[in-house]
Amino acid sequence: MNQIKLPKNPGDTGWKEILPERKVNPKLSDHLNADYLIIGGGFAGLSAARRLIQIDNKAKIAVLEACEIGEGPAGRNSGFMIDLPHNLASDDYVGSLDKDREQTLINRSAIEFAKSASKEYEMPAEAIQLVGKTNAAATPKGVNFNTEYAKHLDKTSESYKMLDAKEMKDLTGIDYYLNGLWTPGTAMLQPALYIQSLADGVSKSPNTTIYENSPVISLEEEGMHDGQKVWKAKTSLGSISSPKVILAVNGLVEKFGYFQNRLMTIFTYSSLSRELTSEESNMLGGTQDWGLTSADAMGSSVRRISGMGGNRILVRNRWSYNPSMEASDSFMNSAANSHNESFKARFPMLDKVSMDYSWGGRLCLSLNNVFAQGEVDEGVYSACCQNGLGTAKGTAIGIITAEKITGTINSLVPDFVDEEVPKKLMPKPFMWFGVNSYMRWKELMAGKEK
Repeated sequence: MNQIKLPKNPGDTGWKEILPERKVNPKLSDHLNADYLIIGGGFAGLSAARRLIQIDNKAKIAVLEACEIGEGPAGRNSGFMIDLPHNLASDDYVGSLDKDREQTLINRSAIEFAKSASKEYEMPAEAIQLVGKTNAAATPKGVNFNTEYAKHLDKTSESYKMLDAKEMKDLTGIDYYLNGLWTPGTAMLQPALYIQSLADGVSKSPNTTIYENSPVISLEEEGMHDGQKVWKAKTSLGSISSPKVILAVNGLVEKFGYFQNRLMTIFTYSSLSRELTSEESNMLGGTQDWGLTSADAMGSSVRRISGMGGNRILVRNRWSYNPSMEASDSFMNSAANSHNESFKARFPMLDKVSMDYSWGGRLCLSLNNVFAQGEVDEGVYSACCQNGLGTAKGTAIGIITAEKITGTINSLVPDFVDEEVPKKLMPKPFMWFGVNSYMRWKELMAGKEK
């Protein structure tokens, strides 16, 4: 196979930058063997590692991460580990009732796994908080979306609470929103802190080693051993040979030769404010920790956080489809300007507050909203394409893949059923024009929700 060239991550992720320094695991600099090799140290890869340890704590497990833990896409999302339907390809997140029920059960299995990891590894409280989230509406159209979403939740017997404008102001301190729909099951993450804590916890297992800043440049057949095909993953300084490989690299799985022309790499963009002063925090009012997704799928997600990184506000909006898997500096700058505008519209009392960090992060979608998963070659398993829910679905597919590769029958995600493969895409020029034009139009139609 051709040498794999990894795309760069746009901007510095504020989630990681506001954390204290941690001891980074060394680069791979030797030629080693492992019972299981996991390529990718995000939600899927590290969840797979933890599940493998649970299944066989004597197995030798190696994890190769291309950058520092928390610097890649796992530390670049907005930190919503959502249990309920959240189909980004739809106007209002929902799909068919049966599919939504199945996906909710899968997501909740993932959240339970994350909760148990938090307890086992004694993570800081703000790494994962089980506080729910609010779908916020700033326009009559958004209110209608919330109303229809509530009807869908009624059909699936899910609990929720509708918040009026006053209750939204009590929560956020601002009178921007007309209403909100709060659901209790979402876990709110400080994503870089959670993923670093998960990596540090997994590393405590005596037979598990994580190598950071060790991008894989090739994965090739090495030969046969004891009747099994052996694979060799090479980095610039070393290699690991293993008969069992998990690719937990999301859309980058195409660069390994699998699911080609079936996956869409979408960038989302976020900015995190500087730390609010006590005076600014008092001026804002509301509560100190909350998370809002937009009632319109193309609107802004907004969070207020407090903790070791200070009292800050995050804004996430803008989307781009990038078949090259890299975002341009010009679009990154445009997104940062959009974040500033959205911030000023919502928080006019904080007119002197600037953004400390702006960044983009890759997510992966398939046309038919399915994973890119399963055994793709002898001994090679894919745990990719989380369709915009990398925290929950990434955790779930990591667990599922660890169970598949070991032949484990008693699953922690019992509601998962093998899906069809991702559908083929149209030629890239058509896809690029069509998807980006559609997203620009949807962003425009989102209006005040953005």
